[in-house]
Amino acid sequence: MMAVAAARALSGRQRVFVGIGLPSTAANLARRTHAPDLVLVYESGTLGSKPDRLPASIGDGILAETADAVISVPEVFNYWLQPGRIDIGFLGAAQLDRFGNINTTVVGDYGRPKVRLPGAGGAPEIAASCREVYVVVRQTRRSFVERVDFVTSFGHGTGRGDRERLGLRGAGPTLVITDLGVFRPDAATAELVLTALHEGVSLDDVRTATGWDLKVAPDLGRTPPPTADELAALRALKEASK
Repeated sequence: MMAVAAARALSGRQRVFVGIGLPSTAANLARRTHAPDLVLVYESGTLGSKPDRLPASIGDGILAETADAVISVPEVFNYWLQPGRIDIGFLGAAQLDRFGNINTTVVGDYGRPKVRLPGAGGAPEIAASCREVYVVVRQTRRSFVERVDFVTSFGHGTGRGDRERLGLRGAGPTLVITDLGVFRPDAATAELVLTALHEGVSLDDVRTATGWDLKVAPDLGRTPPPTADELAALRALKEASK
């Protein structure tokens, strides 16, 4: 459901900065179904990749073999990402707070952490410079926290206006997709608001898995279940990757 919901959010000839895992699954699913003209950009320097299976890593040869161009990693960041030429950037999170700030660095105090996480990679640049950021994360009280222990990738700070004050080019997180539902930032405050529930999920389920007093849209919707075509395309991608 997470992959399908994320795929549906992509359209047209959007330039999408793709990470391995669910973001790659979603982007390739969208390209195979309703958005064949998506331009997939991977951090390794492949522009316009068209893999016929899910890549195992950003260094998977199929990304270069099927790309329109292969450039250096500094060029990806300096020429494509930082000037705002990427429409959508996908990110994951170990912790996400109510203003869309992301932590992938440490759980606990930075000097004496309980858990040391993989770190930033290119995520801070993606969060800062993509025109929009989509976050895909499994939702529990450990991942959906009132305030992240460390801001690895800046979302909306403490509310609307913080990005502008810092001179950040992109709009920040505009969509958060979890295994329970879909969230979007409030237009006035930038706080994440639940806008849709996935099939079989109740509002109480989402409240229980949220570490803050959850805001709910007055017109709360329900995510349509995957179609037969979406499921067939998704299964074909996964089967080809075995």
